[in-house]
Amino acid sequence: MLTWIEDAQPLPPPDTALGHDSDAPGLLAAGGRVTPRRLEEAYRQGIFPWYSPGQPVLWWSPDPRMVLPVAEFSVSHSLRKTLRRFRRTPGCELRFDSAFEQVIHACARTPRPGQDGTWIVPAMVAAYTAWHRHGFVHSAETWIDGQLVGGLYFVAIGRMCFGESMFAHRTDASKIALAGLVAACRARGVALIDCQQNTAHLASFGAREISRQAFQAHLAQAVPATPALDWTYDDSAWDLMEDRAPQST
Repeated sequence: MLTWIEDAQPLPPPDTALGHDSDAPGLLAAGGRVTPRRLEEAYRQGIFPWYSPGQPVLWWSPDPRMVLPVAEFSVSHSLRKTLRRFRRTPGCELRFDSAFEQVIHACARTPRPGQDGTWIVPAMVAAYTAWHRHGFVHSAETWIDGQLVGGLYFVAIGRMCFGESMFAHRTDASKIALAGLVAACRARGVALIDCQQNTAHLASFGAREISRQAFQAHLAQAVPATPALDWTYDDSAWDLMEDRAPQST
């Protein structure tokens, strides 16, 4: 049975989410508001909000969980060439946190194949933007000639990274931002990026499913760890991509 919560109530344990025999596997609870305080409570347990306009806030803990082990990030030959060209081309920059609000609004507004609307509703934008000001949410941004052309935003707690959403207004712009995030995670000792749901696009980069139990075990080690507070851009982090990234055809 689905748990309904008020703002003052704690979220239920992740392993009480609806099972595979339900209409909404992984749905844990509904209700309350999305606030920075609630988001921190949720993410520390591997719970996240995901709902559509007109719905109550829905809280999820799927099993299995899609994750991207940064050591297994798969770079195609064409993307590797794109990354090298991007790094050596004047006017091409990767930045962190220089335009967070632009990034989250672009993620909310950019049309996606097979989707009529967005789950990044105004209340979500407001909550994640406020949480960004507290230092828990960040953006990785692809810039060309002073214009923001792609990016993503992510949550970082301890040594754990939770990927949220990407957008691209130029070919491969979101892939460049993702590669930059992977490089930054490697440089900061972050081993895993949470991807939440299984998609073929994420799988093409090396993301895979693990059990909720395994995911929670990783959180128990990564979340309390000393946080990587500095998410500023460092070009040398790309060298880790060249040295360790497996190639795909």
